[in-house]
Amino acid sequence: MLSAEEMSDRLEIQDLFTRYCFAIDDRDWNALDQMFTADAQIDYTATGGSSGSLPEMKQWLAQALAPFAMSQHMVSLPRLEILGDTAKSRMILFNPMMMEDAEGNQSTFFVGVWYHDALVRTEAGWRITHRSQKLAYTHATANAKGVRTV
Repeated sequence: MLSAEEMSDRLEIQDLFTRYCFAIDDRDWNALDQMFTADAQIDYTATGGSSGSLPEMKQWLAQALAPFAMSQHMVSLPRLEILGDTAKSRMILFNPMMMEDAEGNQSTFFVGVWYHDALVRTEAGWRITHRSQKLAYTHATANAKGVRTV
């Protein structure tokens, strides 16, 4: 049986992951400061992206997501291993992204990823210290061209 503290930790970490998805889709890069530690390392290279520090990745995300009119990051099924003030997580990401060309034609690109995270409890709550990903699949509608993933 889970203790009250472990249930609270799990809910707080799941909320952290939800806030991450909304920040990415809302293009609220500064909100990521509340989700990652200042020294966090983020690695999106498994899907053709970049890797680096939080400031570097915020800048990269702004550029990488600029061509997309819409994205919808959805995470689910986090497998959490909480060890006191640290935790590890593996979860599924499903991410459809829509592009629109100059004529208004829409194309959609889908990416499935497993996020692998290391987390730490801070005075301000749980934060991600390291995020990497493993690509599961990609799929693009027939008219999608030149798509980069996140």
